[in-house]
Amino acid sequence: MQLSLHADYGLRVLLYLGSHPGEVVTTRQISDAYGISKNHLVRVVQTLGGAGYVRVIPGRSGGVLLDRTPESIRLGDVIRAVEPNLALVECFDRDTNTCPIIDVCGLRTFLGEALETFLGDLNRHTLADLLTPARRERLAGVFLRVLRSVPPP
Repeated sequence: MQLSLHADYGLRVLLYLGSHPGEVVTTRQISDAYGISKNHLVRVVQTLGGAGYVRVIPGRSGGVLLDRTPESIRLGDVIRAVEPNLALVECFDRDTNTCPIIDVCGLRTFLGEALETFLGDLNRHTLADLLTPARRERLAGVFLRVLRSVPPP
């Protein structure tokens, strides 16, 4: 199983915002810090905003910031909110399934249980667990070094 870039970037955005508590940051800053497409990142931020994880402040001096405390952001819930397709195999979607053995194989049940276990295990951890004081300081240092090396737009 591999998470989509959308989910990966969603987690990265939350880490960036969590390492800049209370700051309104631009999607350009986040994009530059990770070296990823600003256009793609905007869609990720919209998804996170729609799920209530971030607040988007429009306008010239706007940006984005966490809308919840890091302690309240459970990682499994984030994956559920930002991963566009958690259907591990075709038979997870009865409307598009073409597998002729769906009613007898049992695979969908086992994979569904495994997925729930995976997400449940992630839910034992929060964004705050990733943002210990030492890790937050190291993240800020990495982001600062990267942003210093990026030429201005």
